[in-house]
Amino acid sequence: MFASSLTTETAHRTSPAYAGSATRPIHAQPTGQRMAAPDPLAALDTTATTVSVEKEQTIYAEGEPANFCYRIVGGCVRMVKLMEDGRRQVVEFLLPGDLLGLDLLDTYDLSAEAVTPVVLRCYRRGAVEGLADRDPATARRLRMLAAAGLRAAWERMMLLGRKTAVERIASFLLEMTARMPVGGRDRLVLPMGRADIADHLGLTMETVCRVLSCLRQDGTIDTGRSVNGAQVTIRDLSGLRALACDARH
Repeated sequence: MFASSLTTETAHRTSPAYAGSATRPIHAQPTGQRMAAPDPLAALDTTATTVSVEKEQTIYAEGEPANFCYRIVGGCVRMVKLMEDGRRQVVEFLLPGDLLGLDLLDTYDLSAEAVTPVVLRCYRRGAVEGLADRDPATARRLRMLAAAGLRAAWERMMLLGRKTAVERIASFLLEMTARMPVGGRDRLVLPMGRADIADHLGLTMETVCRVLSCLRQDGTIDTGRSVNGAQVTIRDLSGLRALACDARH
């Protein structure tokens, strides 16, 4: 079924690029089912560096100086907020094409952690801000990404504040189906484990497992394993949308 819960031990950092970063994500257009949108930072590629991060390593931590921003080339990143009592909220999962580290403040709002081995393009924040000042098209594209991130935040507030456990998990599966590359008809691989999904949706791992089992038993989904994570096949897309109370479909 789903991957076992991930370790919470923080690994050491391996790149000078980690001298700063921990931010609210700003999304590029999802890849997979749709054509990717132009990279707003393409003009800076000649000065960017490529960084590889191992699974479970911290890319940057909440409160660190926001000196760098990143674009995900490959892998999955989780954005995390820790509470004073040690509990965590997985705010977002970021995928190839997404940007992170473009916080409005001088320090990062959230921590960024690698769910899988990750490849990143690293940009100095000052260079990004300078490009936006010089190029109206880049500034407009970054504003669009920020607006999309704000909309996603409102949708997450609705999910956590009003939806039941079944509605939350159905909504999550629909989101991942829209954002991630699919293999065959409505089949996707989820790189994150049950603990990550539970902390993202405000549920327990037991509840996540129970709801997924019910969805599988009633024929809405099918689950399996692959080398890259849990494989989920959507058998009844309209039924899953009904369970999510998704008014957009």
